[in-house]
Amino acid sequence: MSRIPQPSSSRSTLRPPTTPVKSRIATSTSPVRAKTPTSTRAVTPTRPKVVEKQKTSPAREPAATMSIKEAIALKRAEAKKAQKSSGGGLDNLGGLEDALPADINKSSEEDDLLGRLSVRDTIEQARSTGSLNLATRSLPCLPSILYEIHLGLTPDPLKSVPTEPAYPASEKPGRRRTGDKPAWFEAQDLTVLKAWNNDIQEIQHEISLFGSLKTVDLHKNKLISLPNSFADLTSLTVLDLSHNALTSLPEKIFALPELTTLNISHNQLTALPFNAPFVDSSGRPKRIQSNSGGFFTPAVTHSTTPLPHLLILDASHNKITSSGIHHEHVPVSLTKLDLSANPLGPSQQLLRSLSSLKRLKELKFERSEVGDDSFTSASFSSPPFVALRLLDLSETQANLDVVKEALKAMKQELNFDFSTEDPPEGVTRVLVGKKVLKEPWELELERRAKAKTAATSGFGDWEEPAAPSRSTPTPSGRSSSASQVKASSPPPPAKPKEVVKEAWEIEAEQGLLTEGGRRRARAAAAAAAKEQAQPASNASSPSSQSSFSVASSGLSNPQFYTQSTQTLKLPASTPPTKAAGHARAFSMAAPSASSSFSSARTEDLVVPTPTLPLSVIVAQPFAQALRVLILANRRMDRIFALPSFSNSISGFLPNLEELDLEGCNLNDLVPVIQASDATAGTNSPPRSNELIIPTLTKLFPSLRTLNLSYNAITSSSLTPDALSTLILASPHRKGLRHLRLRGNRISDLDGFLGLAESFKGNRQVPEWKLEELDLRDNEIGKLPPELGLLPLDVFLVDGNTFRVPQRRVWEREGTKGLLSWLRGRIE
Repeated sequence: MSRIPQPSSSRSTLRPPTTPVKSRIATSTSPVRAKTPTSTRAVTPTRPKVVEKQKTSPAREPAATMSIKEAIALKRAEAKKAQKSSGGGLDNLGGLEDALPADINKSSEEDDLLGRLSVRDTIEQARSTGSLNLATRSLPCLPSILYEIHLGLTPDPLKSVPTEPAYPASEKPGRRRTGDKPAWFEAQDLTVLKAWNNDIQEIQHEISLFGSLKTVDLHKNKLISLPNSFADLTSLTVLDLSHNALTSLPEKIFALPELTTLNISHNQLTALPFNAPFVDSSGRPKRIQSNSGGFFTPAVTHSTTPLPHLLILDASHNKITSSGIHHEHVPVSLTKLDLSANPLGPSQQLLRSLSSLKRLKELKFERSEVGDDSFTSASFSSPPFVALRLLDLSETQANLDVVKEALKAMKQELNFDFSTEDPPEGVTRVLVGKKVLKEPWELELERRAKAKTAATSGFGDWEEPAAPSRSTPTPSGRSSSASQVKASSPPPPAKPKEVVKEAWEIEAEQGLLTEGGRRRARAAAAAAAKEQAQPASNASSPSSQSSFSVASSGLSNPQFYTQSTQTLKLPASTPPTKAAGHARAFSMAAPSASSSFSSARTEDLVVPTPTLPLSVIVAQPFAQALRVLILANRRMDRIFALPSFSNSISGFLPNLEELDLEGCNLNDLVPVIQASDATAGTNSPPRSNELIIPTLTKLFPSLRTLNLSYNAITSSSLTPDALSTLILASPHRKGLRHLRLRGNRISDLDGFLGLAESFKGNRQVPEWKLEELDLRDNEIGKLPPELGLLPLDVFLVDGNTFRVPQRRVWEREGTKGLLSWLRGRIE
């Protein structure tokens, strides 16, 4: 219980207690005796005079209610003032600031400004967490108490720190005291040690006993060297020694088996001896000894190759020369290497070794002494730098033309723009010259300006011809070469470059930006096509003509068929928009005499109108090699026009792998007509309604991707038999890999339950090839748990009406999480 009276809540001065209280402090009314027990335990019976004096003295009255800490400081200051001047008493106190004693100020200075624990408490807490952060503490070395608390030993004293500062424990309430050590089952091995931004010059050799360390950060210190035992930390994965004064590294540090990131920038290193742990000075291989470890020492096992898992090496801002780098033993797993600001010198052999690294993505030589003599095409492997994304030669002595010639054997496309964005896949950015970073919009603006200047300049493409060797005499007796004559005469006008226009610019020039303009252009094109087809109709009998013969010669047009990708894309009969538009695809009105519109897509009018004009497609010369057929938004005439031999078992288009029928407004039943019926001379050939899924399965046996999104297909089409025949592989089918049914009218998935039965107790079904199932934006009210048995890579179910499971199941964990959730609900 405190002997100090509590201050009142009102604004009044402190009043002493009415009853006598034993005090260990001498007051002004009691005589002061030097170091005697009786004087320190004196009682003040005449204290009321002092209180009366406090009441009448306004200078000593505080302005506000004092806290307990301030009250204690004031009482102690009164006693000290009374001891120094027996006659002054409390009248000499100028204010509360003068009353603060020295011990209070000293304790406040020792408090950490960031509110951190003391060094000892931080080290003790690391026994429970395994992570120790001693950054920015002005430490001259790693504290010895670190070894005492974690290892139970006292390290040898360091030469640079003859007297180590003391680290008392914090005694503040709420913090761990020195005696409150974690139990044996709470202690963990130290895995993270961060002591950056200190004054450390040396590291104790006992650091090797922390064999579980994985991350060591000692940057921004004053390290001159490291002990050889530092390389025994074989569990290290991240090591940061940057911004120190290191002149060399322990040899075996290049034999650390797990190190992935090494930062040794901003030091005084002169070499990178990768082969030092394995080869002696005479070139003979060394015998690597592995310490099996004793009872108190951890096991130490080094690698047999230089840093086998190193990914990132930053050795910039040192004094490394290319001859000091053992280029034959560069770590093969490197992905990023930074040798900027180093006096490398001639580096042919180094670049040759680096060009053979299969994983190297970034190589930086910024502001290093590298010249043209290092870049010769003969010094690189073939092909060089197969994975390189960035080669930084900015602010070096290398010239752009020399670098281009040396890297011409690279498979990647070279880009020489200084940009802040990452280069795309298949492009290597090479930075040569002065480094001026530009935003992507600035680069695009420069490209457009150059293209515009070259297109509008009268002499952009003109080249001066070579001057003849014969010279002609002049009246003055001097000879004038043909080149001088040509230089004096104006150059011939050059043909400007053709300006490539975009589609909207062409349509604007032809008046096709409005719907009326497009209709007039289509009508004019239809009349022109009819006139061209008239001579052919007179030469042949009407009975032998097919209603699709006019289109047979038009589908091979590059506008529709792409030879490189073997893709046939027929134009849409209606624009791909969700808004309600005209029901007619084009106007059949006769063109006016004054109309002179020419459509940029006149070939569209010779394409047959059925959604799937298969009878015309199979007659094309590319039918046997066709791989992709795109028939999106062809809803004018929702009919499948099949050849007369449609009952063939092998189907049609034997190599077709992808069929796109998106936005065709197809139902469960699709009208089908035969080519023989269409050519029989009848105005309305007979039609039959067939199920869409079995019809597509029969027509295209090699189909791997089927897109039926945004149609009107319901669950009635997704029967177990129809899905099994479509999806599973068979002797006549390769098996479907991608099935897209987005935006239909599917309400249940009972048809897929038959497929899921095959996977009960058997995770491998050879006939199953499906990887993607897209069921978004349908009317599915329930996801059967059996769907979790299907081995899908992509399963999309957004935009349906079911409530279970919730969206976060697949938004957090994706397809695998959704399938796992469904499997867990199977009873």
